[in-house]
Amino acid sequence: MRLKKTWLLLMLMSMSFMHNAMAQAKHSFSLGDSVFLLDGKPFQMISGEMHYTRVPREAWRQRMKMAKAMGLNTIGTYVFWNVHEPQKGVYDFSGNNDIAEFVKEAQEEGLWVILRPSPYVCAEWEFGGYPYWLQNEKGLVVRSKEPAYVKEYKEYIMQVGKQLAPLQVNHGGNILMIQIENEYGSYGSDKEYLEMNRKMFVDAGFDGLLYTCDPANDLAKGHLPGLLPAVNGLDKPLQVKKLIRDNHNGKGPFYIAEWYPAWFDWWGTQHHTVPAEKYVTRLDSVLAAGISINMYMFHGGTTRAFMNGANYNDKNPYEPQISSYDYDAPLDEAGNATEKFMQFRKVIEKHLRMGEVLPAIPAAKKSMSVTNIHFTQSIPVFDLLPKAVTSLSPLTFEALHQAYGYVLYRTVLPKHSASFLAINGLRDYAIVMLNGNRVGVLDRRLKQDSIILPASATTATLDILVENLGRINFGPYLLKNTKGITGQVIFDGTEIQNWKMYGLPFDTLPVVKNFSKKEYNATVPVLKRGSFELGEVADTYLDFSNWGKGCVWVNGHNLGRYWSIGPQQTIYLPAEWLKKGKNEIVVFEMLRPEQKKLQGIDHPVLNILQK
Repeated sequence: MRLKKTWLLLMLMSMSFMHNAMAQAKHSFSLGDSVFLLDGKPFQMISGEMHYTRVPREAWRQRMKMAKAMGLNTIGTYVFWNVHEPQKGVYDFSGNNDIAEFVKEAQEEGLWVILRPSPYVCAEWEFGGYPYWLQNEKGLVVRSKEPAYVKEYKEYIMQVGKQLAPLQVNHGGNILMIQIENEYGSYGSDKEYLEMNRKMFVDAGFDGLLYTCDPANDLAKGHLPGLLPAVNGLDKPLQVKKLIRDNHNGKGPFYIAEWYPAWFDWWGTQHHTVPAEKYVTRLDSVLAAGISINMYMFHGGTTRAFMNGANYNDKNPYEPQISSYDYDAPLDEAGNATEKFMQFRKVIEKHLRMGEVLPAIPAAKKSMSVTNIHFTQSIPVFDLLPKAVTSLSPLTFEALHQAYGYVLYRTVLPKHSASFLAINGLRDYAIVMLNGNRVGVLDRRLKQDSIILPASATTATLDILVENLGRINFGPYLLKNTKGITGQVIFDGTEIQNWKMYGLPFDTLPVVKNFSKKEYNATVPVLKRGSFELGEVADTYLDFSNWGKGCVWVNGHNLGRYWSIGPQQTIYLPAEWLKKGKNEIVVFEMLRPEQKKLQGIDHPVLNILQK
């Protein structure tokens, strides 16, 4: 028996050694005149974008298996500076932010990786991936050669290199290519800046194949000579090949770095869907032409907590994106195959090498309804306030060293008749309260920044609860991204001074010792706590269509924002974050604190607008 155990142990050790040796086998990945070469042989990337931050870590492998089942051989992902350095000099590569583990799991699942670690990502992500605190660095200008920016950028990319450079294909890993910058041609055309990017990546250990990517019309501006140019948003093979040849010494290979068979949503507008039929023949023609492609997105997932970005320019209103990043992608928010997935799989099957067979499609994840969610405790926002910061004028989130969430601004007004209140530079959404009662709501999307305050025969406490709805992630307004009250507050023609500010970042679940069962003022934002029991776990979708506006935590996980205006009415709650038995739920409700009922349903609702 002892000999048998020893033999079994030696066999296991041998198998483990062989697995590790295979995982560390070095490969070469290079540019041919018209194709990519993997170990000297032609290789066509069929890739799909999937972001580790938007998928529960516990579900990464399931999504990767689905990628393999659709026929993908590669996945692409950004690297997000603001999750890895949330405060200056404080780095986090743990838990759901463990990008190195994400890449390693992809290798174990037989997938190559395209890595996009540019400090700027866009991605419908808060501040385009930049950490908020960069705005506190004197003179710092993002996406430039300005010294303060270069210093912070270099320190960050060196940390990323420590995590990911060893995982490049030429070091035994599975990272095929690394993108420098991101659609820079849509922003600027400084080749010295691009060369600075390239050099910093090399200094950080990224000695593999580097490339740039830009929309077709901006490719010449965003391309760095000597690197492979990739194109975004163009899928006509002849045009793709001509554009890349024209900018790459008459050669390929040819790579569509972002192919959009879908689109994202923002609050107050219709849900965007694109029929698969519109893209099936396009995918077929691209693959038939030998062009490599990366679908943006293959799987969107969820932008949880407060990490959504926003669009804004001089012609369009402020447009904060919703929490669901379903994107109408081939793989839906929960990781299940859609009709688009099925049709794309059929196309990819046509282009498999002889003898190659796709794996079976894994069974769909189970979903369920949850009807027994009860809220038994609540506390008004006024009882959540920490120690105040005082200032003559209102301070921004950045000046308060607060990244996301909410800030309550408080001052005292003299007795007054009904008078006009204007907030200059409101970013982005405010509940206005007088003597503890809500008197109005202001919304940057609708260019609402003023209100008539009712008369008061005595001095009155003015409270303005301001929410950061997401920093702009694209365009020149990246440089104008401070949050909170960013200008003067004018009341009855006079600037209001002497403010107290209370930060409510909600970066972690608020710890509350004095929750109560009693009812509070029905117009004041409130934090509500409840629970529900489960005999089994499965995905569910919390239905907030009868609630107002806020955010929700389940078992300590911030699942994101809800807002009854839509189009998103449900919040996806993954099975991986539920447990049999008792589950805790906490909701911060801004507009309808009287709500007590909530249920989970077995499907998402992403397409209903309400007033």
